[in-house]
Amino acid sequence: MRMWFKRFSLVTAVLVAVPSTAAASSAGTEAESIAGTTYYVDARAGDDRNSGTSSTAPWATLSRINAVTLAPGDAIAFRRGESWTGALSLTSSGTAEAPVTLTEYGDTEAAPPTIDGAGVCVTVHGSYWRISGLRATDCYWAGFEVRGTHNTLDSVTADHNVAGVVIGPGADHNTLRDSELTDNNKMSVNTPGGDDDSGAFGVLLNGDDNTVTGNSITGSHAISYDYGFDGAAVEVYGGDRNRVEYNTTRNNTTFTELGHDAGETADNNVFAYNVVTSEHDVAGFLVTRGADVGTGPVRHTVVVNNSVNLPGDETQGWVCYAGCSPDILMLRNNVVQVGGKTGYEDGTGADEDHGVYNGVQTQFEPGPNSVVADPLFVSATDLRLLRGSPAIERGVGVGYTTDLAGAPVPATQPDAGAYQHRP
Repeated sequence: MRMWFKRFSLVTAVLVAVPSTAAASSAGTEAESIAGTTYYVDARAGDDRNSGTSSTAPWATLSRINAVTLAPGDAIAFRRGESWTGALSLTSSGTAEAPVTLTEYGDTEAAPPTIDGAGVCVTVHGSYWRISGLRATDCYWAGFEVRGTHNTLDSVTADHNVAGVVIGPGADHNTLRDSELTDNNKMSVNTPGGDDDSGAFGVLLNGDDNTVTGNSITGSHAISYDYGFDGAAVEVYGGDRNRVEYNTTRNNTTFTELGHDAGETADNNVFAYNVVTSEHDVAGFLVTRGADVGTGPVRHTVVVNNSVNLPGDETQGWVCYAGCSPDILMLRNNVVQVGGKTGYEDGTGADEDHGVYNGVQTQFEPGPNSVVADPLFVSATDLRLLRGSPAIERGVGVGYTTDLAGAPVPATQPDAGAYQHRP
């Protein structure tokens, strides 16, 4: 156990840094490609026969944007307070030095520009996009689906979809940050019988080496024939080496579940400094599995400095089943308070230590530096620590230098959980 922790300690090293005009006469005109051009879109005052290159001569439709070929350094700006129905398909690519940008303009007090009513409202096929300020709502599958690499979604909003954001297979090295993913509570499969219900994802991660950080993810929770309730703030299926850090999540069915299809992997994913709360009677923190089930094994999941409060009667902390072992799951410095079961392991068990647990039942062997005790959270949703909390100075250094609130984390004897106690 101790050797396994040493071998994977580098996985937990912190990655967060303290972070000419082409005229068009119609939507059918051959696409433009002029570096450094900004194209404006206004659903009410725009016209696709305009040049699109100024806020006084904007385009009107998504189809006009879909037809344009953008060069590195180009930008699209949607007017705030406007809405579009249909699919936005971003097929061009930027470069690391000159990404393509999608942003907003207009009245700063107006609602964000909104896209709705498509299977996937916004699809990012290309690479090196920087997308901010856009809302995708009431889409039949996903608000945003990323299929390219090295893209950043920053301060976007996704609500009332099956999935708020999907980072698909082969979509690697992308970042989702500082965004609001709310009530993505629809099911894509929900049929009586079997074991196939699926949906209600804040984020669905299929790609590798992606970062999900600083987001608010709430309401990923839906009725399921097979499971009673289903949904996850961040679902990892077939993705390796993803980092899920510094997120605040509330009222989701589960914070995360990991698995993969036969012949694939979902290994070396890291969950750090997240806050997880829920008012639902049925809710959970983390579910992973070993080799004794078709969706496993999921190897080398690292879970550090998360704070969890799930007071419902049928809640669970972490679950590691179907052949759990130290090679499957490592936990350090977590604070987990639940109304039901704090954790479950089978097999040889997970590698757990330096945690604080409080619940009705504990079905795992706590590490030598872990304790079963009331963590003394400030409240049910404010998971900072009160004076005298057993989580204070209980942790071990895992490479992170700041907590969820941006406070410094000491290299030795940090507090367990997502927040450092500040008297």
